[in-house]
Amino acid sequence: MTNPVLAEVVRSDFVESVHRGALVVIGPEGSARLALGDVVSPVFPRSSNKPLQAVGMLRAGLGFEGEDLALACASHSGEPGHVKRVLELLRSAGLAEDDLACPPDFPLHGPSTRDAAEPRRVMMNCSGKHTAMLTTCVRAGWPTAGYEAPDHPLQQAIAAAVSELTGEPIAHTGVDGCGAPLFAFSLTGLARAFGRVARASDGPSRTVASAMRAHPWLVAGTGREDTELMSAVDGLIAKGGAEGVQAFALPDGFAVAIKIDDGAKRACAPLAVEALRYLGVDVRGLAELGRPAVSGGGRPVGEIRVPELRG
Repeated sequence: MTNPVLAEVVRSDFVESVHRGALVVIGPEGSARLALGDVVSPVFPRSSNKPLQAVGMLRAGLGFEGEDLALACASHSGEPGHVKRVLELLRSAGLAEDDLACPPDFPLHGPSTRDAAEPRRVMMNCSGKHTAMLTTCVRAGWPTAGYEAPDHPLQQAIAAAVSELTGEPIAHTGVDGCGAPLFAFSLTGLARAFGRVARASDGPSRTVASAMRAHPWLVAGTGREDTELMSAVDGLIAKGGAEGVQAFALPDGFAVAIKIDDGAKRACAPLAVEALRYLGVDVRGLAELGRPAVSGGGRPVGEIRVPELRG
């Protein structure tokens, strides 16, 4: 299947680039209400996996909630508040920065990068997830060495939770940019899982959703799309991923998953806002996110335009 054009980059009233991809809207019962493109073939959701992985860790005995759990779900910006909290969590579990399997990196946050003397593991955007993985091992009595291996008991427990939430078997296991296992499944499965987490009334899924809603800055950071979306829409949980992935869900269980074929993340935010509009959400507070400007000569000369979604 050739996926449709989901976004156009318009410069000076001229379509300069297009982004093809797939988008699915799932109802509370878990079936597709709207599908554009191929929403059934497996994809790598990248960091959109994190809330689902967090559910698996809670089931295995992690015990995090609130701010700590939000950071476990995060692709944080590496701002001082993020890094300080990761270090505190490591110390509380009797762990050190060198125990993290994620690679050293500079923060995603520009000012924080300028203040950083060198790349560090705790600055890497996935360090909250890795800290939660290590802490789960400590509390479950599993070895911390090799916790990132797909056959480690931790990763087996996480895989079982992800498969249950998506309602699909994991089609392929790869290695994410942070070094942890990465599970492939369909966009439909991704949206279904987010809907189940968002509408859960109790248990680990409810705990994850509550943490993300209460602490959107910890899930991403200053000016980041996930933080902006969750701050603007009451009860929303949202988590993007690399290579043009975005997933989010409302408290009633309606959920959306997006994958851009060429991996361009810039198409995701305007599509997310349009999908929220399709679901009847007031998106007036997301105007800049929904119609990002294209610059020329230091001023706006165009925009990224997405189609109106219709049932």
